[in-house]
Parts: sequence; C-alpha cells; structure tokens
Amino acid sequence: AVVSTQSTGAFEDWEIGEGDWLDLENCEDSIHHPEGGYDCVICIGNSFAHLPDFVGDQSTHRRAISNFHKMLKPGGVLIIDHRNYDHIIKFGKLPNSSSKLYYQGDRIHRIKTSVLTVDGDCTMITLDYEIDISGTGLADSTDPMREKADGTLIPISQFRLSYYPHTLAKFNALLEDEFGADADHQILPDFMAKKPDESYVPSYLVHIIKRKE
Repeated sequence: AVVSTQSTGAFEDWEIGEGDWLDLENCEDSIHHPEGGYDCVICIGNSFAHLPDFVGDQSTHRRAISNFHKMLKPGGVLIIDHRNYDHIIKFGKLPNSSSKLYYQGDRIHRIKTSVLTVDGDCTMITLDYEIDISGTGLADSTDPMREKADGTLIPISQFRLSYYPHTLAKFNALLEDEFGADADHQILPDFMAKKPDESYVPSYLVHIIKRKE
C-alpha cells in the first residue's frame, strides 16, 4: 500500500492511498476511514466495468458495491458510472467514439469494438484502440501505419481494454439490491441532468445513489 499527502495548495489535506474494492474495510494501513463514514464515494471513468465477474453470478460486483455502501455515512452518496453497454451490445459499436467526456486529445485514430457472447448472452466487451503517435518521438519502423481521412499516413500504437458489459437494468438492480429499491437514485446521461433531445445517445450513464439516513 502507498500513502502520500499532497503538500501544496488546495490538496494539502488530501490523503491518497490504495485499497481493494473487495476488502475496503481492511485497508486502514493505506486509507484512514473517517468516523461515521464518507460523504461521497466516487467510482467513475467506466472503471467499475474492469472488475471481472470471476464466478459468473456477479457476486464479485455485489461485494464491491456492498463495500462502497459500507464506506458511506447515512445520507452519503455513491457516484458510479459505466459505458452505454445496452447500445454497444445492440449495435456492436460505441454510441459516440469521438466522445471526450473522459478521454481528451485528438490522437485516437480508431476504436474497434468486439462483443463476446456465450450461449446468446454478452459476457465481455473489448475495445481495441489505435493511437496516433506521429510527432511524439515514440514511433519506429515496427509500428503499424494507418491512413487518415486526408490521406496522411500515421504510425499508431495499439492497446486493448476489456470490460464487463453492465446493462442499465442489471446495474440498477445491482445498486438497488444494496441501497434499497426505494433509495434516492438518479441516472445522468453523460453527467447531464437530461438528454438534450430524444435522439441523443449517451456514451456514459452516471448513477448517483444515496445511502438511507
């Protein structure tokens, strides 16, 4: 475990540590838990989808959500998001691959989407990224080349990310099984209070759910 404290400016009172989502109560050597719990637990950037379903029954996911819930004080909120996996499963591609909600910059050349199904059920989403590394000093003769829309050839770097496909209905159930079906629960499309219009398809769904008082 690593603990460090920022020493300047507005961050001087921040305590930064490492913890295991599946064992948050037992990481006091890394994270000092405030008496009574936290005001807010934040898990965004589609990070929760990186947690595998080890057993195949989502028990690992339920355990992590339960631990997040335990970390909150009464009235505290969990902010957690995931990609719009319903759209990805239905159409086989991202709703908006140019979304810059989290990923800034203009170097994403392409994102290839793969949907893995087992007996008709989607079990994994894989995104293969191609990143433009021209002008960075990182390219060499072994890097693949791609052609941009303007005909320019660019060297690319490739990496793959795999995710558990949290559909909205199942993720709602995951949260409400722990927080209660009557919990104060909002879902924001791309952090907006509502969709700009009915044709808008969000890239991310952001859940804000409150622990009961």
